[in-house]
Amino acid sequence: MNHYETVFILNPVLSEDQIKETVKKYEDFLVSNGAKMIAKEDWGLKKLAYPIQNKKSGFYHLFEYTVPGDIINTLEVEFRRDERFMRYLTVALDKHAISWAERRREKLKVKA
Repeated sequence: MNHYETVFILNPVLSEDQIKETVKKYEDFLVSNGAKMIAKEDWGLKKLAYPIQNKKSGFYHLFEYTVPGDIINTLEVEFRRDERFMRYLTVALDKHAISWAERRREKLKVKA
């Protein structure tokens, strides 16, 4: 089981319900394939640095999870097939990135 973090940008024309449905669909996809969700964050609507698909903003989300490495490829294929996704990035976290992510989550808990 490797530790991963995926950040993805959803199309800004989606309604709140469509966004929740999309996030839930891929969270369920990961869990059904043996993932353990560690953190899930909704960063909200943010302006993009450059236009993507003629859109200047998008809804950002972050998943942090542990999963066998072969599942990542199938997850990214699903992202490519889904037109609601504008961009995504999945990275494997090393021990330093994991500790940094834990400290970041603790800071977010204190702010909330």
